[in-house]
Amino acid sequence: MIPDNRLLPIETPIPAERAYFDDPAAAVERLIQLYQRASSFLLDRFVETLEGVTPRARYRAFYPEVRMIVPSHSKTDSRLSFGHVAIPGTYASSITRPDLFRGYLTEQIGLVMKNHNIPVAVGDSDTPMPVHFAVATQSDLNVPQEGVLNFSLRDVFDVPDLNTTNDDIVNGTAGPNPDGSQPMAPFTAQRVDYSLARLSHYTATLPEHFQNFVLFTNYQFYVDEFEAFARRALADPASGYTAFVAPGNQMLERPEEVLATGAKTPQMPAYHLKRADGDGITLVNIGVGPSNAKTATDHIAVLRPHAWLMVGHCAGLRNSQSLGDFVLAHAYLREDHVLDDDLPVWVPIPPLAEVQVALQDAVAEVTQLEGYELKRIMRTGTVATIDNRNWELRDQSGPVQRLSQSRAVALDMESATIAANGFRFRVPYGTLLCVSDKPLHGELKLPGMATDFYRTQVANHLLIGIRAMEKLRATPLERIHSRKLRSFNETAFL
Repeated sequence: MIPDNRLLPIETPIPAERAYFDDPAAAVERLIQLYQRASSFLLDRFVETLEGVTPRARYRAFYPEVRMIVPSHSKTDSRLSFGHVAIPGTYASSITRPDLFRGYLTEQIGLVMKNHNIPVAVGDSDTPMPVHFAVATQSDLNVPQEGVLNFSLRDVFDVPDLNTTNDDIVNGTAGPNPDGSQPMAPFTAQRVDYSLARLSHYTATLPEHFQNFVLFTNYQFYVDEFEAFARRALADPASGYTAFVAPGNQMLERPEEVLATGAKTPQMPAYHLKRADGDGITLVNIGVGPSNAKTATDHIAVLRPHAWLMVGHCAGLRNSQSLGDFVLAHAYLREDHVLDDDLPVWVPIPPLAEVQVALQDAVAEVTQLEGYELKRIMRTGTVATIDNRNWELRDQSGPVQRLSQSRAVALDMESATIAANGFRFRVPYGTLLCVSDKPLHGELKLPGMATDFYRTQVANHLLIGIRAMEKLRATPLERIHSRKLRSFNETAFL
C-alpha cells in the first residue's frame, strides 16, 4: 500500500524550455523528442510498479505542444481553406504521437509559418499524459484493471480525462484553452490517443497502417475483391503500392504470400493497400448500421485522411432501377439519429464537387459508359439513411410519403452518417451505392435473386471506388479539402 495521495510528492521530468523554430521539420523533431521523453518517463515508472516497487511519488509527464502568436489582421490568400487563422491571437495545441503524424505536422506547421510569416514555439503543454496512452505504444504491456495492483492507479498516475477527450473543437463549442490561447488543431492530444487505441481494438490493425484515402463498405464481398486487387497491384511494380495489411497486422509484400486464417474477426476489420507516401487506400468493413458508421469515422478522423467514401449496398426506391444499378449521392435524408447531438439535422451536408466528379468519372471509366448512356445504370439523387433495418415491416404510408417528398432514390443505414461525420470532422466525403434490393417494388433481399448483371456490377463497384480514390490522389490537396467544410473561425491545422 502507499500513503494517502495528498502526501505524495509529484515527480516529473525536468521541464523543457520552450524553443522557437522557423523550420517545420526541426519543430517536429523537437515534438518527437519531448513526446518520447514524457512517454518513456511514464513507462519506466509504470514497469517499476508492475515489478513490485512501491511508488515513491505521484508520477506525471506532459504532452508536448505547438504554439504560435499571430500579431496582425493581415489577410492571407482567400482561396486557402487551412494553414492559417482568421484573427490575430495566441494559438496552441497539445500533440501526441508526433512520430506517427510527422508528415502531417511538418506540412501543417510549414503552412502557418509560410502564410503568417511567423515562427512556432515547441515546449511542454499543461496537459498530463495518461499512463494508459503511454503504455498503448507498447504491444507487450497492458494497464491492469482497478483493484489488480496493491494501490489505486489514479493515485499514482494520471488517467484519461473527459475534459480534454471530447469533440468540442470540431463541434464548434469549445472555448479558449485554460491559458487563454485558442486551439491550433482540431483535436487535443488525449482525444487523438483515445481514438488511436480504439482503432486498434475495432479494426485489429495498428493506426500506422491506415492510408490517406479510406473506403467504407457494408458487404464482405468487397473485402474479397479488395484483397484480389491488392495482389494484382503488388505484382505490378509500376502500381506504386508496396504492401497489403490485413487484420492482425498481417503484411503481404508479394502477391503469392498467404494470409493466416482462423483468427477472430474484429468488429470492423480494416485492410490497407499501402504506398510509401501514405497515399494508399484503406478499406473498412463497418458492417450494418449508423452506430458502427459513426464509431469508425469518429476514430479514423484523428488520422486526418484526405477523403473517405461509402461504397456499399442500398435499397433502390425507384421502379426504374435494377439490381446492380449505382446511386451517386448528392444529398442526404438523415434519419440515422446517432449524430443529432453533435450535428443537428438542420445542418445541410453539401456535395463536394471534386469528389462527385471523381466518382462519376470513375463510373464512366470502369463501365465504359458516358453521357446519356450512363444514366441507364446510375442515378444521382438523395440517399436516405435510417436506423431501422426492418423499416419495410412498418406501416408504409408514413415512410414512403417522406421518402417520396425528399426525392430519395436509395435507402441505407450508413451513408448519411459517414457523410455527416465527414462534414463535422472536415474530411472530404462521398457516396456511391449499389442497388441490392427494391423492397417497395417486391424485390426483397433474398437468396437467389442476384442476376449476372448484379454480380458483375458488384465486382465493378469496388474498382470504381478505388479508381475514384486514385483520381482524388492526383488532385491538389487544397482543392480536395474544400472551403465548404470550414467554419467562421477555424483551427489553423487541417
